[in-house]
Amino acid sequence: MPGCPTAGPTESLTLGEVLRAALPDFAPTHRLPAHHWKVLRALAACHTAALGGHQYTCTHCGREHFVPHSCGNRHCPTCQRLNGAQWLEAQTDHLLPIPYFHVVFTLPHELNPLVQHNQAPLYSLLFASATATLLEFGRNNLQATLGITSVLHTWGQNLGDHYHLHCLVTGGGVSLDGTHWVARRPTWLFPVRALSVVFRAKFRDGLQQLFDAHQLHFPKGPPNLAEPLAWRRWLRRACRRKWVVYTKPPFAGPQAVLAYLCRYTHRVAITNRRLEALDRAHGTVTFRYRDYAHGGTFRSMTLSLPEFVRRFCLHILPPRFVKIRHYGLLANRDRPARIAHARALLGQVPGGPEPTLLIQLHVPHVEPPPLVCPYCGHATLVLIQVIPRPRAPSAWDSS
Repeated sequence: MPGCPTAGPTESLTLGEVLRAALPDFAPTHRLPAHHWKVLRALAACHTAALGGHQYTCTHCGREHFVPHSCGNRHCPTCQRLNGAQWLEAQTDHLLPIPYFHVVFTLPHELNPLVQHNQAPLYSLLFASATATLLEFGRNNLQATLGITSVLHTWGQNLGDHYHLHCLVTGGGVSLDGTHWVARRPTWLFPVRALSVVFRAKFRDGLQQLFDAHQLHFPKGPPNLAEPLAWRRWLRRACRRKWVVYTKPPFAGPQAVLAYLCRYTHRVAITNRRLEALDRAHGTVTFRYRDYAHGGTFRSMTLSLPEFVRRFCLHILPPRFVKIRHYGLLANRDRPARIAHARALLGQVPGGPEPTLLIQLHVPHVEPPPLVCPYCGHATLVLIQVIPRPRAPSAWDSS
């Protein structure tokens, strides 16, 4: 429950530690999809002996040191820091010396129950509707093809379901005939009210197509949305309000674009830094959140461990679902050729952004640092063996 403003974050507590405390009591009383249990087991085992590890010896002090393996799961806040840095380094070749805009498309909360029962198709529909809206505005208003990188987020600060799409949009594009670059004013992209209307219409039409094709699953209880009349009434009511679309101020150069990408692309529902306290005796966990209803102040929320796990599971992505997608100029197919053509039209010298941008942004380098002995402090650890992961079955599964 919400409380008073809280102090700074605690670094020692991790999501894996919280899950290790919660899952033994959670598993016998809750049924989850098999891929949810796979994610929870991986996160709970991250950086523990359950995944095996590397055994080192120090040539300076002679003591041995065991380093457990990480899980590498994309829902793990610990592992995503390195994955995000590696992905970010690969994106620097695709940046252009132009303004970039940050546009956010949000689904109304009336759709939350339907999204929960149809995650993969409705997540994909959100991508398709939002990016088709931006590309259409680019063609009609600029007579140009924009570049878009979209990132799906499904959570709010309190771990509730809040489905929205972050779009990084080029401030201009290549003309439809491919002969010149069409620049956009650096302070304005498109009118958000018009974007909202078109986005809502595209998503509504996509929902209707899924309904007509019998590809939707509906939550239990009234109204019975499988009945066409109830469906039409519900859909009309859900689309009656204005849907939220907003554009943030443009980024100030490639450095700011990289900072955005590093911050948003590999973010997970909750980071270790937001976890504050784990009360094993009472079965609760306390985490920090930003209360946007009260000026964005930081507050603390305490949840029971089962409720915390339930909320976290709302944001486990469907298997093999891609949450970062590129469109237009930045679409994956033939992207290097399109970027080279755009740079030629812009008169940019080939070579892309400076590699020092990663250093300026304090992004962790993808190369691991030298291993330092925790006992004597010298970088003299020598690998002596790799301990494989034990093959013992997990009891944390009621699927």
